[in-house]
Amino acid sequence: MARRIAGSILDALAGVLTLVVVTLVAAPAQAEPRVSWEVTNPFRLFLDGADTEVHRATWASLSEREKRSPVLAAERLLSERHPDGWAATMFHKTCWDAFTNRYTCPDRIDYLAPKSHKVRARIDGVGDAQTVDCTWLTAPQGKPAQARGKAIVLPCDTPVVLEIPYPGGAWISVEIGGRQVAELLAQVRDVFIVGMGDSFASGEGNPDVPVRFSPERSADYDDKLRGYPARVGTWSEIGERGFIEENARWLDQACHRSLYSHQLRAALQIAIEDPHRAVTFVGLACSGAESVNGLFLRYKGHEWVPNPPVLSQISAAAEAQCNNRGAKDYDLPEAYHLNGAIPDLQGGLVLRKCDAEQARRIDLLMVSIGGNDIGFARLVANAVLTDSSTLRSLGGWFGQVHGYKEALTALDTLDEKLKSTNRAIHNLLHIPWNEADRVLLTGYPPMALMDDGKTFCPDSKDGMTVLPDFRLSETKAREGEEAAAKLNVIMKESAQAHNWTFVDGHRTAFRGRGICASFTDAPWSLADELRLPRKLDGHWEPYNPSDYKPYASRQRWFRTPNDAFMTANFHVSQSLLLKTKALSWVQLLLAATYSGAFHPTAEGQAAIADAVADQARKVLARYEAKRARNATPRAGR
Repeated sequence: MARRIAGSILDALAGVLTLVVVTLVAAPAQAEPRVSWEVTNPFRLFLDGADTEVHRATWASLSEREKRSPVLAAERLLSERHPDGWAATMFHKTCWDAFTNRYTCPDRIDYLAPKSHKVRARIDGVGDAQTVDCTWLTAPQGKPAQARGKAIVLPCDTPVVLEIPYPGGAWISVEIGGRQVAELLAQVRDVFIVGMGDSFASGEGNPDVPVRFSPERSADYDDKLRGYPARVGTWSEIGERGFIEENARWLDQACHRSLYSHQLRAALQIAIEDPHRAVTFVGLACSGAESVNGLFLRYKGHEWVPNPPVLSQISAAAEAQCNNRGAKDYDLPEAYHLNGAIPDLQGGLVLRKCDAEQARRIDLLMVSIGGNDIGFARLVANAVLTDSSTLRSLGGWFGQVHGYKEALTALDTLDEKLKSTNRAIHNLLHIPWNEADRVLLTGYPPMALMDDGKTFCPDSKDGMTVLPDFRLSETKAREGEEAAAKLNVIMKESAQAHNWTFVDGHRTAFRGRGICASFTDAPWSLADELRLPRKLDGHWEPYNPSDYKPYASRQRWFRTPNDAFMTANFHVSQSLLLKTKALSWVQLLLAATYSGAFHPTAEGQAAIADAVADQARKVLARYEAKRARNATPRAGR
C-alpha cells in the first residue's frame, strides 16, 4: 500500500514537472525593453521641423525601386501634391538671413556651431505600455552624475523629446518603478556641408515662389509683341512698383538661390535618411558666378537688391566656419594667380580665413563651377539667336556672343583656375590635403542631347516663341554640346589630379530630356506643352496662362525660354530701365533669359542631387569607417 501511494505521488510530480517544462518551452520569450531614437529636425536649415518631416515622410513612403533615385522620386510625388511648388511654404522659414547675407537663426545662435540636438526617443518591449509609466533620464557622456538632465515621466507608449549634448552625446536610461530597464548612448553625427558655385548649383530657373498669371489680362511689349501673359495684380504699367512686387521670390533674391538647388536637395537627402544624423548646410552658390568672380572675388549676384552679397564665396565659407565671428582678412597678392596665369587674382587679393583651431571642419564641399568660365550664356546665345537677330549684333543677352572656338580658348585656362581653387580649399577652408575627396565637383548635364546619346535637338523654334529672334540651331547646339563635353573632361581630369570626387552619374539620365524634349506619342499634356500662351482675338491659345503649373512633372528637364517666361518672369523696375516704349522689348528679353532659361528644372536638379548624394554617401561612409577603426573605447557613465 505504501509503495502504491509513493508511486502515485511520484507519477503526480512527474506530471507537474512535465507540465512546467512544456509550459516553459511553449511560452514565448518576452523581448527585452529597447530604446530607439531619431533626430527631430535633422535638416537644421529648416526652422520648422514639420518642413523637414514632409521630406522625411515622403522619402519613407517610396518603394525600394524609387529609393534608388530618392530625390527625383520625392520631387515627382511632391509635384503631384503641389504642382505650383512645395517650396513656397518653406523658403521663408530657414536659417538664411538675406538681409545680413549670413546663415543664422532667429530663435537660436548655434546654427553653425551646434551645442545640442533634440531627439525623439521611444521604448519598445514594455508590457501594458499604455498603463505603465516610464521615467526617462539623460546623463551627458563623460560628465559627473549631477550633470544629468531632469527626469521626465510619461506613459511608456508615449515618445519623449530629449536634448542631447553635441558632440559628446548622452546616456539615455529608462526606469520603471525605480528599476532601470533599458539604457543606451545617443550621439548625433552632425555633418557640415558647404555648397559653392554657379547658377546650376543655385537652382536658377526654379524660384521658391513662381510668378502667378491673370486668367484674363494680357500684356503688350510693343506694337508687334502683343497678347502676352500678364501677372496678377493691380499694376498699370510693366515695371512699375506694383508690378515688381509680384516678382518671383527666392531664398536669396540676388543669387536666384532656391530650395530646389541640387546642392541643398542632396544635403537634405543625406539628413533625412539616417535617424542619428543631422546636417548643417551652408549654400553659397550664385547665379552668374565664375571661379574668379564668384569664388575668389566678390560677386553681387544676378538680380539687383539693396543688400547684395558682401563676400566672395570662399570668404563667406570661411566666415561660416568661424560661426560668423572671428574670420580674419588676409592679403594674398601672390598666392593664387599661378605666375600670372589668372591675372584677375594678381595684387590686392584679400580673402578671409578662420584660424584652424576655431574653424569647424567641412565634411563635404559641393562645387559646381566652370560653365560660366567658358561662357555658357554666350554659347547659348550663339545657338539660339538667328543670324539676322538684332540681339546678336548687340551681343546676345547684352554681352559677348561666342561659339565653339572661343569656348575652347576659355577652356585652356580652366585647369589653372581649378588648381587655384584647390589651393584655396586646402589653405583657407582647412580641408586636409589627404581628405581631398571631401570635395565633390559636379559635372554639367547635356542640354540638347537626344535619347540615343548621339544626335542633337533639331533646328526649331519649339519652346522659343517668346521672341521672334530665337531659333535653336542644331549645328550650333552640337558645337555647344561638344564644348560642354570637353568642359566635363577637363573637370574630371582636374578632379582626379586633385583627388576630388567627381560627380557625373546624372549625365546619362538627361539624354532625351533636353531643351527640345516633349512627349510626341501621348495625348496633349499642358506640362509638356512647348508653346507660349498668347491672347489673340480675345482668346488664349493654346491654354490659359493661369493654368500653367511650373513644377508639374514633364519630359524635359531644362527650362525653355517659354518656360522661363512662365515660371520666373524676371523684369526690372522702371528706374533701372529707360521709360520708353522703344525699349519695352528689353523687358521681354529679360523675362525669357534671366528667368532661368537653359537651366535644369526642379526635376533636373533632383536628378543631379541623386548623383551628388550617391557620391556623398560613399565619402561619408569612408570616414565613418575610418573613425570607427581609430576610435578608442568610450568612457562609461
